[in-house]
Amino acid sequence: MQEKLQRILNSVSEYIEELQEKESWEPGKDWVKYSGPNFDKNEYVAAIKSLLGGWLIFGKESREFELKFPPYLGKKYGILTNSGSSANLIMTSVLTSRKKLPKKYRLEKGAKFITPVVCFPTTLNPIIQNGFEPVFVDVDVPSLNLNLDEVESVLEQDKEKEIKGIIFAHVLGNPPDMDRLMGIVEKYNLIFLEDACDALGSYYDGKKLGSFGMLSTCSFFPAHHMTLGEGGFVAANESIFQRALASFRDWGRACYCNTEKPGDVTAETACGNRFKCWLPGKPTATYDHRYVFDEIGYNVKPLDLQAAMGLCQLEKLEEMDAARRSNFSKLFDVFKPYEEYFYLPKATEKADPCWFGFLLTVKPEAPFTRQDFVDFMEENKIQTRSYFTGNALYHPAYTHLSEPYGDLSQRFPNADLATTNSLFLGTFVGINDRKLQYIDDTVSKFFGSIKE
Repeated sequence: MQEKLQRILNSVSEYIEELQEKESWEPGKDWVKYSGPNFDKNEYVAAIKSLLGGWLIFGKESREFELKFPPYLGKKYGILTNSGSSANLIMTSVLTSRKKLPKKYRLEKGAKFITPVVCFPTTLNPIIQNGFEPVFVDVDVPSLNLNLDEVESVLEQDKEKEIKGIIFAHVLGNPPDMDRLMGIVEKYNLIFLEDACDALGSYYDGKKLGSFGMLSTCSFFPAHHMTLGEGGFVAANESIFQRALASFRDWGRACYCNTEKPGDVTAETACGNRFKCWLPGKPTATYDHRYVFDEIGYNVKPLDLQAAMGLCQLEKLEEMDAARRSNFSKLFDVFKPYEEYFYLPKATEKADPCWFGFLLTVKPEAPFTRQDFVDFMEENKIQTRSYFTGNALYHPAYTHLSEPYGDLSQRFPNADLATTNSLFLGTFVGINDRKLQYIDDTVSKFFGSIKE
């Protein structure tokens, strides 16, 4: 059977090698994608080997990934989830813990969280889904990070101390002024949940983004710095958080001590106390601790084959990060001659971003609109993306939250500009020098057409 397995894996390896050797790209005919997975034969072989191993859900590969990955976010512990969105959900949900966490970390329904009004839904949604209340602030231009002047102003006006936390994503890997932000967190005794889903590999003052928050998250969506196909991570510095996070990920399960094959009831628990009187509502009943639930949780576990691919991705992460930094620098050179028309992205002082994308905001006085530029790029097979929600309160899902803010364009002028004028291009390792030259040529043609 081992020989048969090896023949299968060798065939998969040969197939992927041959397939990738035949890949080609022709300017103007094939898309310059803004991002995508950077897989070779190793990820595919690892996935097939895991699948044929017969264990589908969270298992040995996932556990190994959980042990290896936390330092990439500057943390000691963490849990793997099925997506970055789930990671943000679990990170926020854990603050509602009934049992796992000390009281100082628990929040009641109605607690308020400051968050930028320009965001991705999965940073905002967990606030609402957990019965908390978002307090929106505007963003800065050109960074589109949350405006810290507004953050301080909102906190000064919070006489009842209803604001308990702050949550935001570092914009495309570029953080705000983290010295000032952490000073605010300390001054007002806030819980800081750090969304580093777009910021893997980024630093501020020599510290990894992801290391600043009480908890932090990362995403492994195919567009991100590395991918497991899908996947996410929540990181912490205290083991008590890891247990609480794992419980919320695993249906709210009380038992956390089987570390080899969670869910496999043929394996004994590490404590040896699987069958005891665990139920407070029926104290005389002996019950299986693996089916006792002490939190209202979810099922957002990954497949083990995702972790198998992720372990391969970690081996090439340094190379992929270097490509993003290099491509950002080259794109900056492409757009520098047109700075009179765009707000160009610049790293925050003390920051070393591993750029998720190249952010552009068309200046209001430019002789063209964002849509003019986007249409031209897309017609020439160069992918663009809007900067996520723009002002989230303009979207159908969130308009019911807008009433306290009055005229949104006046209350959040920079968010309004982001909604109408911001976009980004890709920086990932798949954008090679030929594609960068094609982007340069296409941008030149666009401005040639403007001048005509």
